[in-house]
Amino acid sequence: MMGRMDDKEVLGRIDDLIAEEHELRAKATGVPGLSTAERARLADLEVRLDQCWDLLRQRRAKAEFGQDPNSAHARPADEVEHYRN
Repeated sequence: MMGRMDDKEVLGRIDDLIAEEHELRAKATGVPGLSTAERARLADLEVRLDQCWDLLRQRRAKAEFGQDPNSAHARPADEVEHYRN
């Protein structure tokens, strides 16, 4: 999903994903709504956002406790999504 990114790059990626998510959500309220591919993309965006937020939290926690934030890594989607359930 993501190579090594610093906090600023992760936040930039989050901003990009949120912008695309907002576009799709706005389109979803119109007629004819979202296509099957767009619904799938929206679901994918939600997972990717969860992964980015998780990575950012990991990086910040490591930095707070004197560890190398670059040792944080994006967790698999199924692991990150499990946190919400």
